[in-house]
Amino acid sequence: MIILGIDPGIARMGWGVVSSENNKMTAVAYDCFTTEKETAEEIRLAQIFESMSELIATYKPEVVSVEKLFFASNAKTALLVGQARGAILLACGRKKIPVRSFTPLEVKMALTSYGRADKGQVQRMVQSTLGLSKIPQPDDIADALAIAITCGVMKSFL
Repeated sequence: MIILGIDPGIARMGWGVVSSENNKMTAVAYDCFTTEKETAEEIRLAQIFESMSELIATYKPEVVSVEKLFFASNAKTALLVGQARGAILLACGRKKIPVRSFTPLEVKMALTSYGRADKGQVQRMVQSTLGLSKIPQPDDIADALAIAITCGVMKSFL
């Protein structure tokens, strides 16, 4: 099973592809896609859509796992992340790839069994679960891999 995990954002979109076979997960590829702040919002969203479309074409995921926005202290940030999520979901919908969304609490529970785990604990579990020599940076990448692992652990795609 190939799972594409996405940490959505308009400035940075972390992504990670995980293979889940026989209860073992391995990282296939991961990186962070960025857009420039000076670029028009509609162009940035188009870039996110195109980047997602390329990831789907390249890695052929069976499911895409995306972080669910459940609150934000800044309404403008929440709106921009929501728009980026929309571009991501559109790319998945056009290719008929099922999408599963998880809150940060669900990710923490799946990886650490503790809903109040800090970012460092989650990142170390990503590193350990995937057998990586170091924690992926920036944080957006580790978050995307954590979201992909959550989907594999929860088997919510079945």
